[in-house]
Amino acid sequence: MFNPFKAVGDLKSMRDQAMKMQQVLSQEEVVVEEHGVRVVMSGDQKIKELTIDGKEDWRVKEAVATAIKKSQEIAAKKLTEMSGGIQGLLGGGK
Repeated sequence: MFNPFKAVGDLKSMRDQAMKMQQVLSQEEVVVEEHGVRVVMSGDQKIKELTIDGKEDWRVKEAVATAIKKSQEIAAKKLTEMSGGIQGLLGGGK
C-alpha cells in the first residue's frame, strides 16, 4: 500500500542529500589558465574569478555566470519533466 508520508520523507532525504552535496562541491575549486585567460570556479559551478591578460573582466564573468545558471535551470526542468514532477515521485498521477 502506498504511504504518502514515507514518500514525503524520501523526498526530504533526497533534498537533504542534494543540499549536502552542493555544500561539499562549493568547497572545491577548479583553476584553469589558458591563452591568457584565468578562470577560478567552485565545484558547484560558481565563477569566483575571471581574468583576461591579467585584468579582471566583470562583464565576461557575469555573462558566463548567467549562461551557466540558465543551463542549470534547463537541466533541472528536464530532470523534473523526466521524473514526472512531484506527483510522479509521490506515486500519484495516472
